[in-house]
Amino acid sequence: MTDSAVLDARRDPDSRRDVVRWGLVTTIGVILGYVAVLLANARHFFTDDTESQYTSLWVTLGRELREGRFPAMVPEQWMSGNNTMDDAGLFNPPQLLIDLIAPSVDNIALYATVVKLIFSIIAGLGVYRICLAYGGRLSWSAVAGVAFPLSGFFLFFDTASWMTALTGTAWMVHAWASSVRYARGTGGPIPVFIFLYLTISVQYIFPAVEAVLMLFAVAVGEIIYQRAWRPVLRLAVVSLCAGLAGLLTYLPSMLSAKVTWRGTAQIINDQFLTVPWSESLNASLPSTLPAFTSWWGYIQPMPVTYIAWFLVPALAFIDWRRAKDCWHELSAVGIFAIMMLMWTAGPGTVGPLRWPVRVLPMLAIGLLVLVCVLLGRYGTTKDLKNRGIAAGVLILLLWVRSFSAAPDDWYWHLLSAVAIGALGAGLIWLDKTRGVAAACLLAITAMFPIVYLQVRDAQPTPMSWNLPASRSEAAAKFPDFTGNTIQLGDRGLLQPKDKSVDGAYGSLVFGNSAKGLGLNYVNGYTPTGHFYFGELLCMRWDSSVCPDAYRRMFAPEATTGRPLADLMNLDRVVVQKALFPDVVNQEPPAGWKWVDYPGHENYIGVLERVDGPISSKNGRITDAAGVTATSLSESYSSTRAQVSSANGGRIVLSRLAWPGYRASLNGEPIPVTQIAKSILAVDIPAGTDKAELDVTWRPPGWKIGIAAVLTGLAGLGVAQWFYVRGRRRGAESEATEPAAETAEREMVNVPS
Repeated sequence: MTDSAVLDARRDPDSRRDVVRWGLVTTIGVILGYVAVLLANARHFFTDDTESQYTSLWVTLGRELREGRFPAMVPEQWMSGNNTMDDAGLFNPPQLLIDLIAPSVDNIALYATVVKLIFSIIAGLGVYRICLAYGGRLSWSAVAGVAFPLSGFFLFFDTASWMTALTGTAWMVHAWASSVRYARGTGGPIPVFIFLYLTISVQYIFPAVEAVLMLFAVAVGEIIYQRAWRPVLRLAVVSLCAGLAGLLTYLPSMLSAKVTWRGTAQIINDQFLTVPWSESLNASLPSTLPAFTSWWGYIQPMPVTYIAWFLVPALAFIDWRRAKDCWHELSAVGIFAIMMLMWTAGPGTVGPLRWPVRVLPMLAIGLLVLVCVLLGRYGTTKDLKNRGIAAGVLILLLWVRSFSAAPDDWYWHLLSAVAIGALGAGLIWLDKTRGVAAACLLAITAMFPIVYLQVRDAQPTPMSWNLPASRSEAAAKFPDFTGNTIQLGDRGLLQPKDKSVDGAYGSLVFGNSAKGLGLNYVNGYTPTGHFYFGELLCMRWDSSVCPDAYRRMFAPEATTGRPLADLMNLDRVVVQKALFPDVVNQEPPAGWKWVDYPGHENYIGVLERVDGPISSKNGRITDAAGVTATSLSESYSSTRAQVSSANGGRIVLSRLAWPGYRASLNGEPIPVTQIAKSILAVDIPAGTDKAELDVTWRPPGWKIGIAAVLTGLAGLGVAQWFYVRGRRRGAESEATEPAAETAEREMVNVPS
């Protein structure tokens, strides 16, 4: 289907129905693919970061939103409490809807699976739309749309674990399709803006950068195809407007990066999770286990470089002599695929962008769109014998490459190669006897047993934490810890038998699991972290700590002489017995006592205050040297206190000193400072008498961000006005041309 065919589809109701019909096939195909995956592993979509980070974050953000608070900052969660830094998606409307629903769902694994199914359908339909935008045949476009959500890395990492990669990609592919349509005059600027904004505002840097590269490829491709600058200029303006609107998402993290683990703009080629280009030859062999360095060694336990069973052999059945005539029309797809192929090979770290393996789904999109569009437009079975031999050679290359990567599984690779050959023969037979639609349905149907076997053979997945799926069951097993709590433990010490709600997970929290239980824990999941606080307590991204953390917790801080437990306003310290086996037999620190919690003795020891909780006694004021300070009011983003100091002094607040804090005394600005490079403090000047101190936090750059959003929306409004005016002029010219032709004919027929 060419551009004119797409226009015909807009005008012809039958063609529009066909577009919808094959879109429905795409949707059903993705659903059946999910069913196949779940039959192989019911927890596939609830593993790793999904179970440890995202789902509990949804629940806690949803609770806050329901109570009328916008949870940009939750001080008691310390490193994981600044939600403008991590993957919260605070300015992404669909994500906020997910958050709002989450507290009402007890089985969070089921909820995650349904949410991911919806976004996988969105992603599949987005790839389907890209193919149509480039003139792809409906049936083959649907094949690409189903194949992408079931491709290796996207299925085993993005949909299984990295939720924001899934959502960002789902919106990005629609932005791609809408960008091509807008540049070619078959769509308007609003869809481009909306899908780009949704891509950016998921709050995950990879989809945002990938969208920029996609727009670059589309721009270059349209210049080559249309040989005109004006359509590309229009697209650039709308893209810039979407980028301005997205600044509000990334400005806080950009302006806070200097205090985080990701604060250095280094370029490092460490080869970790970089994928050699030769691994692309595994793209069509379902049994492939690629070779590159990861957490699990050199040979990977999952087929992450697999894309689709037909992708490589199908190259033999494209009429390349005819296809070369459309290279300019599809050049953007080729440019994008080449950029992604180069990225997968490294360098391993470029500033906040690390692990190039993450862009394998982008390579899959580019290759699926390219091959499926070419198959739909230039697929042929002429000279079948030679093409069959060529396909056999390609399958042999697949087998050789996969055998080279994982030789111990040579027999599975051989069986897989034979199966691909048989499926290809069946597809050709159906194409010749029943038509291309039947062949495409076979191509889709074959994906379901393949994905079932791939997921089944990858069990037990090395990514799973096996956290409880039922929030109510987990809460019933867990101690009723009120107030502010910190856990000193190491997830790496858990044994497989411990990873259940009847084992360690009934007593210990890791990642964001405390948030899902509604508990005020310092511990949480943070991919960015606060460098100095992390060093202070040797706390890692999953909230695990080192064996020295207990000593550091109760050692006097150099500036105040107070232990961190006091400065952090903690009511309870939970220690993992596997990390501190003898500590419960020692004398507790001054002002603390060991408390027994029956049924939890195997895993934890619990320290609590002798005189009861302190977190509710004087707000977040934890130390006042030379100052009399009384808390007046507290919120997540502000502390109001009455302070007096004859000779000057300092107060310390139990807040992590993120950039963005401001202080005023009786309305006059005063500087904020910090102790141990981590904890917020304010110096009170001499002669202060019952003055009102107001300490507030706002995301850094929030005023610039709001101004950028308004500017972006204004720019979109102008672009839409020009678009509507252009369509009206086009309609008027189409209406006047037939009238002019009629008048000319009448003049010709006037007798002389």
